[in-house]
Amino acid sequence: MFEKTLMDLQNHLKESGILISFSGRFSQGIIEELGDAIKKHMQTEDMPKNDIYNVFAIFVEQTHNIKNYTTDKEGSCYYDQIACSGIVTIGKSEGAYFICSGNLVEDKDVKPLAQKINQIMHLDKKDLKKLYKEQIRQELAPGSQGAGVGLIDIARKSKHAIKYSIVDIDGHLSFFSIKVTV
Repeated sequence: MFEKTLMDLQNHLKESGILISFSGRFSQGIIEELGDAIKKHMQTEDMPKNDIYNVFAIFVEQTHNIKNYTTDKEGSCYYDQIACSGIVTIGKSEGAYFICSGNLVEDKDVKPLAQKINQIMHLDKKDLKKLYKEQIRQELAPGSQGAGVGLIDIARKSKHAIKYSIVDIDGHLSFFSIKVTV
């Protein structure tokens, strides 16, 4: 029975153009190992170095967002569910690479997340650059893990508009997913 399930999963991954997939708890070691695998795979395809860099940078940003969100939720009654919910895939379709990731988020975090993405997803490259510079110049809030430029940087590196979705799971948690194409 498990052979059929694995074959079905493998066939689904191939049909979807997915080259690399990881689901589970993200650690720095896992992010580094997957990042090395991605770079090596793309280097064998004789891709422009800029595209390799962009795919790798977006992958790192997305996985760090999941890891950092999980760290922020230590002490939450949903921590274990959130910590084990991360997923990232990298694939190729119609000559372009895509990086998709997702994880559970507490419902109280959904609105600010959606507002932040909606703010940047329709900006052109010039306005994204301007927003990036403005954000970098701001003082960091106490306890902040960064300047909040990760999503802006992802949008700057994407060749198409960012796609995202938020699906309510149980009235307390939702599943956030994002797709970026390079």
